[in-house]
Amino acid sequence: MSLQGFYLLPHPPIVLPEVGKGEEKKIQKTMDSFHAIGKDISQKAPGTIILITPHGTMFQDVIALSYEDEIAGSMKNFRAPDVSMKLVINKSLTRRIYELASKEDIPSVLVTNSLLKNYKASLYLDHGAMVPLYFINQYYKDYKFIHVTYAPLSDMDLYKFGIIINRAVDESEETAVLIASGDLSHRLREDGPYDYSPFGTKFDTEFLHNLERGDVAGVFGMDKETVINAGECGRRSVAILLGALDGKKFNGSLYSYEGTFGVGYGVMKFNVLSHSTSMLGQLEAIKKAAYEKKQRQTDPYVKLARESLTKYLTEGKKIKELPDYVTDEMKNSRRGVFVSLKKFGELRGCIGTIFPTTGSIAEEIIRNALEAGLNDPRFDEVEKEELPDIDFSVDILTEPEPASKEDLNPKEYGVIVKSNGKTGLLLPDLEGVNTIDEQLSIACRKAGIRPNEEYSIQRFKVIRHKED
Repeated sequence: MSLQGFYLLPHPPIVLPEVGKGEEKKIQKTMDSFHAIGKDISQKAPGTIILITPHGTMFQDVIALSYEDEIAGSMKNFRAPDVSMKLVINKSLTRRIYELASKEDIPSVLVTNSLLKNYKASLYLDHGAMVPLYFINQYYKDYKFIHVTYAPLSDMDLYKFGIIINRAVDESEETAVLIASGDLSHRLREDGPYDYSPFGTKFDTEFLHNLERGDVAGVFGMDKETVINAGECGRRSVAILLGALDGKKFNGSLYSYEGTFGVGYGVMKFNVLSHSTSMLGQLEAIKKAAYEKKQRQTDPYVKLARESLTKYLTEGKKIKELPDYVTDEMKNSRRGVFVSLKKFGELRGCIGTIFPTTGSIAEEIIRNALEAGLNDPRFDEVEKEELPDIDFSVDILTEPEPASKEDLNPKEYGVIVKSNGKTGLLLPDLEGVNTIDEQLSIACRKAGIRPNEEYSIQRFKVIRHKED
């Protein structure tokens, strides 16, 4: 059969009257849109609802497909334990999706309670699924369920997974609809749940505009800084949904958008207009062009960091002669250096030196880039296949100077704390570190310095070099 409907739905618990207790009226448009979608799905009467959520049991390297006979949950964590549901999982279609994903080398896993027991967890229905289903169930309940939790994989892998979902449904005798559950930016207001960012509104506006136009390339080609700083949880769900729409010309009908509580709630239905050509080739070309741009970096600091790790991963060799683009300052000055690797906006490795351990900044970068990629104890070694998806940054530390608490500013200065041979460092301008007390507390915790222990403070600045 086929997928009969495609939807983007948010998941604010407060929209449920049992949770909001009157506050839900402040997002009445969102509530009305949920009801409209519930009626639309009831008219389609699908045999299966497939839902992609950010809030189920998430693995960092595989998409999770819930695989028990049933899945249940409640809103007890939001002070509404009486709101609960139990759903029958469509295990045969879930397994077929998994089998097709495995054939295409898209990392996925069938999640069972026996598997989760190894992680001291169990399968549950999360609020990312329950909030949309709360409204759908008021109009339609005669369906089986497929519960998918995305992973922070590449856009291409997520898109291909969406293609696989569509193929699995096409090959079956099932009728189904697909829901991408996700909130948009969480950083729309100063009084919102997260730090405000001007990129929040920018992201929501561009993202929804691209979806309304059915502009897949526009979605995946959005400015990386905007995406990283938006603080959203819906883009990856949508990446899978867009894959399920591959080969179709479509547009989006935006039922509503509200940011009342500092989080963007967008409700959208996607309309299939006609058949079209696959976007896979174009998206792969976009990814290739982005990687080539990274390789043509003009900033010599990040260029050297990338080249150091790339050469080792591809050739098994370290840089011995400094490239021509290395500046005199990099050759002749000695500083502490931190090299950070991020993959899809998430930290993938970071190693640095407070004080120089080599003969120059350039040598420090070469050394620490390798260390960040190969020897950060928090992560597995970076593999060469990951390089296109990794962004490098290099922080050059100024000479640390003694300071008192009153001299600090977590946005401007990093800190070094010392006590009885224990040392902790925290870089400046880190997300979520907004006060001096927070900064000092984290630095002391990293050093193993107890709250009642005396310690000295030094401050420093960093000159941050980032890839374009």
